[in-house]
Amino acid sequence: MAMKGSGDADLAVIDEFDDGVGWIAYPGETMERASHALSVDGDLWVLDPVDADGVDDLLADLDGEVAGTVVCLDRHKRDAAVIARRHDVPVYVPDWMTGVATKLDAPVERFGRRLGGLRAITVRDSSIPPWQEVGLYDEDGGTLYVPEAVGTSSYMRTGSEQLGVHPMLRLFPPRRALGGIDPERVLCGHGAGVMEDGGRALAAALDGSRRNAPGLYAKTLREFLG
Repeated sequence: MAMKGSGDADLAVIDEFDDGVGWIAYPGETMERASHALSVDGDLWVLDPVDADGVDDLLADLDGEVAGTVVCLDRHKRDAAVIARRHDVPVYVPDWMTGVATKLDAPVERFGRRLGGLRAITVRDSSIPPWQEVGLYDEDGGTLYVPEAVGTSSYMRTGSEQLGVHPMLRLFPPRRALGGIDPERVLCGHGAGVMEDGGRALAAALDGSRRNAPGLYAKTLREFLG
């Protein structure tokens, strides 16, 4: 199984709720790169998208016009520029994120602590390892989007975890950034979202991050060897 899919996409919808939708363009890939669109206060934001036939149909089913695509992780340029150009909107990038805007073939707008009706949360901003990540929180709608620090893809979770912390952050999970947030649902940049009782799943992931790290690393080693 390839880490990242390529060629003709085979879009699969993974998350559906009144104000949003999530999809995986290449369902067979190991990384399970998930894309989302979220409607907040009449604006439709497309988050870290991987393009595929059928994406525009998903967007058309949600309330509001596309206001922009958003890069929430410095490594998640993905197809944000392609979809932005198609809808004649900018790509939005956090005002503190470096090395991304100049690599996007589309107009770029910067945002700070808020993006429309969404609260922007700095999850990580480090040079060692290079990692710049912003989460987006629709407090009224109860939806939290975290692109990388937590996820549900198989390489992020032990068998007992519903939501897991990224392997590289297991020993130092982002408790300061994400602790205390109690969303109804958690959407992820890798894997399907947690659609109910998201605050409980998030708290469990952060609290068990270090304790469950050996199990996750052992699982990863077995899969690599076997």
